[in-house]
Amino acid sequence: MQGIASYAAFGAGLLTMTGLTVALARWARIGLGWFPLVVVVRAAVQLSIVALLLRGILAVPWTVAAFVVLMLTTASWTSARRIRGLWHGRRIAVAGVLAGAGCALVVIFALRLVDLDVRDLVAVAGIVIGNSMSAATLAGRNFRRTSHARRDEIEGWFSLGATPSQAHEEIGHEAVREALLPTLDQTKSTGLVTLPGAFVGALFGGASPVEAAQFQLVVLAGVAFAMTVTGVVVTRLAGRTPYVVAEVSDA
Repeated sequence: MQGIASYAAFGAGLLTMTGLTVALARWARIGLGWFPLVVVVRAAVQLSIVALLLRGILAVPWTVAAFVVLMLTTASWTSARRIRGLWHGRRIAVAGVLAGAGCALVVIFALRLVDLDVRDLVAVAGIVIGNSMSAATLAGRNFRRTSHARRDEIEGWFSLGATPSQAHEEIGHEAVREALLPTLDQTKSTGLVTLPGAFVGALFGGASPVEAAQFQLVVLAGVAFAMTVTGVVVTRLAGRTPYVVAEVSDA
């Protein structure tokens, strides 16, 4: 009974905090509606399921491959929905997430920066894939928005005989830069402003402060690399066509 009571108190507190978020967003007329509540409830359900899955994955290590594929699929699908307004945006999102996360994970484990075991693979892959998803979404949306704002400039490049890639080159650079800046700023302030989750989690898991710091540094470097690869792939693919907005069939 005591366990049920503690879970109930935790759930009530979580709902209260989320309710405050919804109320503030409504008061400020941000236009989010019930979305904050929906995402928190969805996260709670998903984390509960993942907690049960991880118990089985840790007991049967070979199943980790299927779990990583599930994470990649979900991340690609989520980002694809966000940038489907781009020409072939869904395909671009999938290519960006797979390229960024895949390259980063291969480099991390090839260099033996982290031991190739089930726990470390799941932990690092989850963080890297999640940030690749964010990079694909931010870079794609920034690219589309900036392309619309600078349409006259793009048309000017076309009139001079430039290819779509050349006309969108600077816009792509700007889109990637804007997508990376928040993460790079957070990385720069690590230890002074924030204590990242990987560092704290490693400490709680029994690692020494030095080991926790090493693990966090690997994660930070991997995230920066993954997001850069993802952003470059997304903007380069998006800039290959003069048509920034997707066809109705691709929306």
